[in-house]
Amino acid sequence: IMKNYVKLNDGHKMPKIALGVWQSHEDTKQAVLDAIKAGYRHIDTARNYGNEREVGEALIDSGISRAEIFLTTKIYGADSYRQACQYIDEALNKLQTKYIDLMLFHWPSGNITETYRAMEDYYKAGKLKAIGLSNFFIHDFNTVISSCTIIPMVNQVEAHIFHQRKVFQKDMNQYGIKLEAWSPLACGK
Repeated sequence: IMKNYVKLNDGHKMPKIALGVWQSHEDTKQAVLDAIKAGYRHIDTARNYGNEREVGEALIDSGISRAEIFLTTKIYGADSYRQACQYIDEALNKLQTKYIDLMLFHWPSGNITETYRAMEDYYKAGKLKAIGLSNFFIHDFNTVISSCTIIPMVNQVEAHIFHQRKVFQKDMNQYGIKLEAWSPLACGK
C-alpha cells in the first residue's frame, strides 16, 4: 500500500491511499490499528470528526515510527488568525504529535485569508509539513490563491466516477496542486 506515492509541489511524498475516519467514533482507535497492521501508512481525520485523540492514541500504540506514518487532519475556518493558531495547536495536542504531515482547511468558512495565513506560519515553523484545502472551488480557491505566500499542495474534494472534476483539475494543475479524492468509491453507488 505504501509504495504508491504522489509528489506534492513542495517535494513531500504523500501515499495515494489513506484510511479516512469520518463517521468513525468508538471504533476509531481499533480501525486505525487494523489499517496500520494491514499496511496503511496514511491516516486522514479532521477536527470536526471528533476522533483526533483516538487517531493519535492508535498511532502511538501501533509501535510504528511516526516518521513512517503520513497524517492528515483538517480545521475549519477560524474567525481570526489567533483562533486558527489555537485550532492547529489543539490538533497537534489531540494527535499527540510534534508535526502534522498535511493540514487541510476543511471547508471555506470563517476568515479564509487569516486561517490560511496561520497554516502558512505553522508550515514555515515545521509543525505542518504540507498544507492545503478541502472542498474549495473556484471563488474560494481563487481567494486563497490571490492572497497566499505558499501555494496549497493539495485540494481534497469529492471526486469519483460521477464527479470527475476534469475542468477544475486543469485549474489546480497550473499551480501544481494535487487533487485528492474524498469518497473515491462514490459511497458505494
